Amino acid sequence: MKPFFRLVLLALVLLVVALVSALTAMRLAIHGQELLVPDLVGKLPAEARTIAEQEGFQLEVERRYYSPTIPEDRILSQVPDAGTHVRRGWQIRVAQSLGPQRVEIPNLIGQSERAANINIRRRGLDTGTIARLWMSGMPADQVISQAPGPHASGISAPKISLLISDPPPAQSFLMPNLVGTPLGIAKISLQNAGLQLGAVTLSAQPGNSPATGNPSPASIIVSQNPATGSKLLAGARVDFQVQ
Repeated sequence: MKPFFRLVLLALVLLVVALVSALTAMRLAIHGQELLVPDLVGKLPAEARTIAEQEGFQLEVERRYYSPTIPEDRILSQVPDAGTHVRRGWQIRVAQSLGPQRVEIPNLIGQSERAANINIRRRGLDTGTIARLWMSGMPADQVISQAPGPHASGISAPKISLLISDPPPAQSFLMPNLVGTPLGIAKISLQNAGLQLGAVTLSAQPGNSPATGNPSPASIIVSQNPATGSKLLAGARVDFQVQ
């Protein structure tokens, strides 16, 4: 039995050694592909791209910001930071400096969206986020607010975000139950609710006899479309079947 246990123990030892060796090899292989991210801040994009590609990285210029310290057109910031260990082929994302802010932020409050966009582009700026909001008493399609505000200084990005007034939302109604109501009264009820009378048809007579005659204000509603409780926008048409 002792030789058998020795063989089992030896096999376990060899298995552990093999696992440790495999993990060590994997670790060396992974870390062997890691590189140190170069410092690109302050360099021109062409120079930064050459350095990045020579050291096994890709370069992407993503944004442009004002900076009182970094000269215009040079790299302002980078991600990942210089000195970080990353894998070969990793993309370095950089922001480019616009230099100090030299453009005055215009006052766009009260202008239409189109006029505000033209005003922004004339100054070499970009339109940022556009949000919309309905405000009672405010005409539609006007700038309610802007960020940064008029004549702001020390801004970072050459973008102006706008809040534009929306037209009032369409009024909605719940379809009333008009079955059993004379057509003339139902028509008045629809008008009072901001709805319109649609198609009016005669229902078949008892015994499946074809409907005869024309609907009159005294005709009684036997069905309606849309059904009772349906949500309708102002001006929607309602069809009736009468007898």
